[in-house]
Amino acid sequence: MEQQDKKRLVIGVIGADVHAVGIRILEFAFREAGFDVTNLGVMVSQEEFIGAAVETDADAIVISSLYGHGELDCRGLRDKSDEAGLTGILLYVGGNIVVGKQDFEDVEKRFHDMGFDRAFPPGTTPEEAIMWLEKDLGVR
Repeated sequence: MEQQDKKRLVIGVIGADVHAVGIRILEFAFREAGFDVTNLGVMVSQEEFIGAAVETDADAIVISSLYGHGELDCRGLRDKSDEAGLTGILLYVGGNIVVGKQDFEDVEKRFHDMGFDRAFPPGTTPEEAIMWLEKDLGVR
């Protein structure tokens, strides 16, 4: 992607989650793929994601969660994003986003019902996320 055409991502680990390794890997992979990345780090609130997305004119918010409470932490994010003027911003979530072993098709449906464009199960590769970002953002 050329500099002026770079798509902007805001990424981070939501809620009280302190798992930092995965988000650093995603940051590196997304940058290498040509995205402009703002990594908010760990323990990020919905308001911080939204504020950063507004400030950077982001094309997508990519949320990671490993401690299992992503479903609770992400509730209401689409409505808050819309209220902040981010109507239609791409919302991705991935990792261990629910407590316990659950059928991921059910989990994915719940996140779609909450307004997320894509939800990714544990073990999803950065390359798969990049492929979907490029498709959903019309890159290449």
